[in-house]
Amino acid sequence: MQFSEAEELCAHALMIHSEHGTKGTLKEASDRRLMALILAGKGDHEAALENLGLARVTLQAHRKEIEVAVVDSSIGDSYLALGRYEEAILAYHKALAVFKLVHGEGHTTVASVYVSLADLHMRTGRFREAKTHCENALLIYGRHRADHSNDEISTGLTEIAGLFESMGEYNQALSLLQRALEILENTPGQQSAVGGIEAQIGVLFHLLGKYEEAYMFFKRAVSKLRFGNNRKTWPLGMLLNQMGLACMGLNALWDAAEIFEEARTIAEEVRGPHHPDTLDIISNLAGAYDAMGRTDDAITLLEVILEVKEERLGTVHPDVEDERQRLTELLKETGRSHVRKLSTLQDLLSTKQSSKFQGHQAPVK
Repeated sequence: MQFSEAEELCAHALMIHSEHGTKGTLKEASDRRLMALILAGKGDHEAALENLGLARVTLQAHRKEIEVAVVDSSIGDSYLALGRYEEAILAYHKALAVFKLVHGEGHTTVASVYVSLADLHMRTGRFREAKTHCENALLIYGRHRADHSNDEISTGLTEIAGLFESMGEYNQALSLLQRALEILENTPGQQSAVGGIEAQIGVLFHLLGKYEEAYMFFKRAVSKLRFGNNRKTWPLGMLLNQMGLACMGLNALWDAAEIFEEARTIAEEVRGPHHPDTLDIISNLAGAYDAMGRTDDAITLLEVILEVKEERLGTVHPDVEDERQRLTELLKETGRSHVRKLSTLQDLLSTKQSSKFQGHQAPVK
């Protein structure tokens, strides 16, 4: 998403409100909420919180009870992102009270706040409370009401599945994702969402060691991502990487290498050749080459990774040491050795100091 351009346009709209005396209007409050959404997307949660606070004041002045509750929920999200958990709880409970009063306790807006509270408690290690809120939300999503859309229910089930996955309850998460998939599978215009759920199911099967099932769901998700006009996207590259790992689990090494190669091409184009995500894919490709007996190709890739990491992290970083050890073991198999490149300022200074010292040795008497 082009957050910078969106922020610029939204800032211009807010300036117009200021210049034309329309501050404090519902339109300005709407633009403030949009600005908060953009800023949150950029990770600037403090600024997002400021805009949400201003929007809330305006909405409260216009007695827009429901909109105030929606903003309170968003304020809770901002506090949560900032790690200000007590303030987040207060904001969520304000929203929850209004949603229950206006919509009733069985509405999806109530369920969405339960999910947010579950996320908060999970982050603070209170798993019992997190599960309780998840169960409360699931009771609501399990009811069939005319004002509950398929999109709302499937989104809620998917979010709760993510929480159960984070708590290590993979089978429960898998069950919820399969329910969400059943809801959306035959819904027109939802192919992208279906692909996302299939990808998550693939990840869970992989975590459970069920590589064949994982591969099949990754394949289905990949086919949906390829259907779009812009085929080379990072989600596709990331998904291909996961698919390659499933192939490795099935010992389908040639397939794995081919998939990793495509993932690498996409990652280098979209993320850049030296991005950590790209290096992870190259590392997986090196593993596939090594398993196939293409040791020289694996060594070439590992040398690239090591050089980039030495330059970025320094030569004594634990990640660099791990990569160096991995490369050294492969080189031993071929009877070769690695010539270490000095790439940090500390190394260069040490080398210069050593040369300087050697050039001024005391004469031997």
